[in-house]
Amino acid sequence: MSNPPRVPKGINPRVPNDARMYDYYLGGKDNFAADREAAEKIMALGPSRDICLANRRFLGRAVRHVADLGIDQFIDLGTGLPSQDNVHEVARRVRPGAHVVYVDYDPVVVVHARALLAGTDARIAIVHADVREPAAILDAPETAKLIDFSRPVGVLFLGVLHNLTDADDPWGVVAAFRERMASGSALVVSHLTDDAHPEVGKAAREVYDAADTPLVHRDRAAVARLFDGFDVLEPGVTHVGDWRPDEPWESALAGGEWWYVGVARKP
Repeated sequence: MSNPPRVPKGINPRVPNDARMYDYYLGGKDNFAADREAAEKIMALGPSRDICLANRRFLGRAVRHVADLGIDQFIDLGTGLPSQDNVHEVARRVRPGAHVVYVDYDPVVVVHARALLAGTDARIAIVHADVREPAAILDAPETAKLIDFSRPVGVLFLGVLHNLTDADDPWGVVAAFRERMASGSALVVSHLTDDAHPEVGKAAREVYDAADTPLVHRDRAAVARLFDGFDVLEPGVTHVGDWRPDEPWESALAGGEWWYVGVARKP
């Protein structure tokens, strides 16, 4: 692993960052020593790489399903560093002309995403914004250019809302997007939980106390509240391996109990 060659303004490489730690879990190289050190502490607690891979597999299944519903425009909030099978790649296997707006607050993510994803594709935009400020995202020029809110849109909160405290009001954040989404739009959420491993969850949160974003595990009821005002599709809000697995064995993969996920449509 090697550090990114240049550090964007405003980044402190000595403070662990959730997106760069996630990149390290997945075997990426866009991370700093502090990210790797914190990630190794988390990995010592359990199957962290498997947990992250389970979320990426859910991204693929959920985006494919939303595209199958006829939706061809997406907003991916807290997108993280580019990886394989990004939202536009999955969506375009079903909807070749799909538009995607990627959103992240981390300058490292934005720099890499603009270089790798948006450089030559007018149907992709990168918005540098904080998910806690929905209006800044919804009213961004890049969003206005690519997203037609009079038609159904897929809004994705994949592995990001657990970085918001209760005071940040993740339920209100989702509701702000819901108000702008047309009937037939889709909401996709994945959220970490420690329901099955509370002591390990406590230890993981202590590691994140030194990072630039918190880690907030939530139970099923709290995650289900994120879908207020939507019709949740079968099989409901469930563990990640149980959400429409492509193969039966996916339900038994390590780490699945750490995620609650769901897909819903706006009536």
